[in-house]
Amino acid sequence: MNTRAEQLNALDRLLTIMDELRQKCPWDRKQTMTSLRHLTIEETYELGDAILNDDLEEVKRELGDLLLHILFYSKIGSETGDFDIGDVASVISDKLINRHPHIYGDVKVADEEEVKQNWENIKLKEGKKSVLEGVPNSLPALVKASRIQDKVAGVGFDWERADDVLDKINEEIDELRQALDTNVKPDIEEEFGDVLFSLVNYARFIDINPENALEKTNKKFIKRFRYLEGKARKDGKRLQDMTLAQMELLWQQAKSV
Repeated sequence: MNTRAEQLNALDRLLTIMDELRQKCPWDRKQTMTSLRHLTIEETYELGDAILNDDLEEVKRELGDLLLHILFYSKIGSETGDFDIGDVASVISDKLINRHPHIYGDVKVADEEEVKQNWENIKLKEGKKSVLEGVPNSLPALVKASRIQDKVAGVGFDWERADDVLDKINEEIDELRQALDTNVKPDIEEEFGDVLFSLVNYARFIDINPENALEKTNKKFIKRFRYLEGKARKDGKRLQDMTLAQMELLWQQAKSV
């Protein structure tokens, strides 16, 4: 592992490269915060894939890509005189110190939950009108539901037992069935959303990240379906011409591979 001095030297080297690219490269010179935004989102998802795949070499590379984006935005900010990387580092350092009074002050906490509650209370004292202000509007719905529930739980708006949440899930499923009987599409959509929201809430109680869990299931399904496609091709068949029973047989084989 690198020493602190070596880490600082590596960061200084990257800052120098960023300066040079911004001056000399036509593509880098042309970029704005807006033009970089979608690329940053893409890089974040690529990092997420690497983490779920437990590919630490790829995690390292994707973290480098994200770090480059942070430096890129900071470089643009310095050119307009609004902020530079030093300001960015100072702001997050000040925030961390302020929001960890159990480390940098005399506050006592018993466990992780008290830390989270303190965090949300401190944010309200900083002038935020709602604990939900920190939830970005553009988050994907599943992630947003999870963050909303984390936030409100941080100020005590929460179920007491996991079994209570399971009861709520069953209640929402019953309401979905009732909506299906009426066949009113907006009502069905609303009740389906309530079921999903309750499931996300339950995931928190059993310490499961719902986004990660669903993505792992996506990957598992893709792997098995591709096996099914490949096996069908080997047998000279097209999925479109196979019966559901024939496909189910290959699906069961895929589960054991």
